[in-house]
Amino acid sequence: MGLAVDDAVFPALMQAQERTSDRNSGRPDWWLLAITMVLAFIGLMMVFSASGISAERIQADTYYFFKRQMLFLLIGSLLMVIASFIPRSLLSHIHYPALLISFILLGLCLTPLGAAAKGAHRWLALGPLRLQPMEFAKIALVLYLSWFMGSKQAIVRTFSKGVIPPFLITAAMGGLLLMQPDFGGASFCAILLFFMCFAGGTRLIYLIGSGIIACGGGWLLMVAEPYRLRRLLAFLDPFADASNTGYHLVQSFYAFGAGGLYGAGLGAGKQKLFYLPEAHNDFIMAVMGEEAGFVGISLIFMLLACFFWRGLLIALGQPDMRDRLTAFGLLLVPALSCMLNLAVVMGLVPPKGVPMPFISYGGSSLVSSFLCVGLLLNLSRSMEKT
Repeated sequence: MGLAVDDAVFPALMQAQERTSDRNSGRPDWWLLAITMVLAFIGLMMVFSASGISAERIQADTYYFFKRQMLFLLIGSLLMVIASFIPRSLLSHIHYPALLISFILLGLCLTPLGAAAKGAHRWLALGPLRLQPMEFAKIALVLYLSWFMGSKQAIVRTFSKGVIPPFLITAAMGGLLLMQPDFGGASFCAILLFFMCFAGGTRLIYLIGSGIIACGGGWLLMVAEPYRLRRLLAFLDPFADASNTGYHLVQSFYAFGAGGLYGAGLGAGKQKLFYLPEAHNDFIMAVMGEEAGFVGISLIFMLLACFFWRGLLIALGQPDMRDRLTAFGLLLVPALSCMLNLAVVMGLVPPKGVPMPFISYGGSSLVSSFLCVGLLLNLSRSMEKT
């Protein structure tokens, strides 16, 4: 009898161990990697084109921002490779440490260790470099929400145990962001929570109710601060105050309008010559619209569509619910950033200060985007073969 039990148990244990070890044994999604590198090199080229004049004026070095972006690209590529080979057993237990580190870093931004810029304390000064913890907190939030939704499917549709914990964690992170203040970052976390809960199976009535409450709270926060209200009014009619509150959007519209079908050519844009603020950062797509035209912007759209399609295939191909949600959330981080950035530069939503993943200048944004891709490549190695 004992032999029969052993004969039944040990093969099952061996098969389970083999399945666990095989989760990292497949090949990564080379298409996703190739698209990522193409986007990153296009971004490097655009940073070189858009930042030269500003770099010369601010740093007396035409290549200042280009060289830093190159450094960030190398660091991000290294972290992407490391993340793509992290053992799955470690990745399955990293959500709480990542969340704790994120809260600590966000809290440090509010101390004397935080670096202030334009009235906000969103960065930590690390010698010559600056770290924006918000960019990495997004990933930590995704890892936590995917763990919660994936491992607690039995209670995820209940209110007290399935809704309150993830909402409290997200609210705490959003509260730290609002204290910096970073209204756009807090809104980003709320949107992440909504889509992760929707994909994880939270009752729709809870999501609708929380969405109404969040929109109401966001409206109150917006009208409570004069600068946020001015941004809203400028978004509704930027040409009404084209030289002040609506200046960013108006100059962005001029850039897109000047691009035409084929653009003015790389480096030949005029709006970046001190007309368009943040030309190499948040509004770099407006510079691309002027220099590469409709054709160039369409190419970027096609690359992004392929990027998101490969990421979606990775998510759908995961045999485990938690891994499926993790891949979905990691894809959601750059996807939301892309949509919000494009919506801002095209005047569809009020300015939020969201960089364009892989394209905009910025170390934290670029490195965190590469980190998302690295984790997606890791998950792609365990896709179900169909």
